[in-house]
Amino acid sequence: MKKSSVAALALVLSLGSASAQKVQMVKSTESGLWQTGQAKLSKTADNEPLMKVSAGADGTKFKAWGMTFNELDWDALCMLTRQEQDEILRRMFAPDGDLRFNRGRISPGANDYARSWFSCDEVPGDFELRYFNIDRDKKAIIPFVRAAQHYNPDLTCWISPWSPPSWMKIHGDYPVVSSKYNNLPEEANYLLFSGVGGEVDEDEMKLTGARDGQFPRQLATIDYMIQDPRYLQAYAEYFCKFIDAYKEQGIPIDMVIYQNEAYSYTPYPGCAWTAAGTVRFNKEYLAPTLKRRHPGVKLYLGTFNTNRQDHVEQILSDKELCDHVSGIAFQWEGRDILPAIREQHPEWSYICSESECGWGSFDWKAAEHTFELINHYLGNGCDEYNIWNCILTDSGESPWGWKQNALIRVDSKARTFEYSPEYYAVKHYSNFIPAGSKIVGYHGAKADQTPVLAAVTPDNRKVVMAGNFNDEARSVTVEVDGKYLNLNLDPHSMSTVEIGR
Repeated sequence: MKKSSVAALALVLSLGSASAQKVQMVKSTESGLWQTGQAKLSKTADNEPLMKVSAGADGTKFKAWGMTFNELDWDALCMLTRQEQDEILRRMFAPDGDLRFNRGRISPGANDYARSWFSCDEVPGDFELRYFNIDRDKKAIIPFVRAAQHYNPDLTCWISPWSPPSWMKIHGDYPVVSSKYNNLPEEANYLLFSGVGGEVDEDEMKLTGARDGQFPRQLATIDYMIQDPRYLQAYAEYFCKFIDAYKEQGIPIDMVIYQNEAYSYTPYPGCAWTAAGTVRFNKEYLAPTLKRRHPGVKLYLGTFNTNRQDHVEQILSDKELCDHVSGIAFQWEGRDILPAIREQHPEWSYICSESECGWGSFDWKAAEHTFELINHYLGNGCDEYNIWNCILTDSGESPWGWKQNALIRVDSKARTFEYSPEYYAVKHYSNFIPAGSKIVGYHGAKADQTPVLAAVTPDNRKVVMAGNFNDEARSVTVEVDGKYLNLNLDPHSMSTVEIGR
């Protein structure tokens, strides 16, 4: 196939003698996953430099690769033999495994990949939380975390709920909007935009695909969490009781986010919040309660899945709230405003709280998308990247009708499994970028569908990840220690080059 010339990428990565460095390359295409490639350092560059990173360049220090502990993932894992389970867990969590996850996300109560709706306290009016419990977690989530801890005892976790207990919400139910997958009356949908006469936009409620422009186009006009102080304080205590209960199980939680995707108006567990409600709950209730009960637990804002920058800035304009915040989490459309918000608030830590999940295709296109997502979030200063579902059965369908991708797919009838192309997209990064690495170079995919990222590890290895999602080959040059790494990237490929001492 004819190669087309493109502008080259030059990254000057510090330290070491190029002549003494060992160069190793792995590459993946749809027809050949995780294959050995050919790469070496040269005295000449094949291409004009696109960008340079000086010898003393600083960069974001990366902290963690994470995943989410969901009930349906545990159910999928448990369909396999004990030997197969151990293989998967070792590959995902062991420090010398494939993916090297050292971070876990947990949802207090049900999320959209729970077996069904539940919360930790479904007794209406229980402001003292006498009936709070994590009994449901003990059946799947806690065994899942403990299985991961077996391979990585240093695993840490953070929490964010999809919905408060149903009795704490204005309509007494767990979803935001009605659908055939829940029992919420359709008449209740008007609450979302009450006062302005709006109707639920079915096109905007699409779970996947291009939603175009601003998301959401119309923001909720009411908080679905009841704004009575008794409810807000009880909900703040709910978070703290969850942290206490998990600590008793030997599972440390060091970070809290008040809500998952307040801007997805969902038929599954969810909760819409206004800017005023977000500030009120976090500033007046959650932050001071955490400080009193769990001073070592950090408060992050998010998870922002909206590109409504005006709305996010409205929340962040409250200086008193910001004094309590250690970081911000972005996912989905939130990626669009990550660079601008980070420029305004460089003092905070930034994370990708959830990798996007597709529609149950488990195909190469999904792998390319995930590779580009990691490139975008790490290149724009995120120090933590979290995968959503890591293992699902068949088409990955949830109880609420959404089919999703995962890193591993289990055939529920044959009780066999396979690593999806997306698994290798993640491995191309996580296998080579440990905690403490610095992200020192970034070229986004938007202009030419050629995402490139460069990192320097704590032991001074240099790593370059390069994707080519075009139909023709691409040429990329990376300058390393005064010499040049000239890469010829196959069409629709992902590559990682590691340069040792």
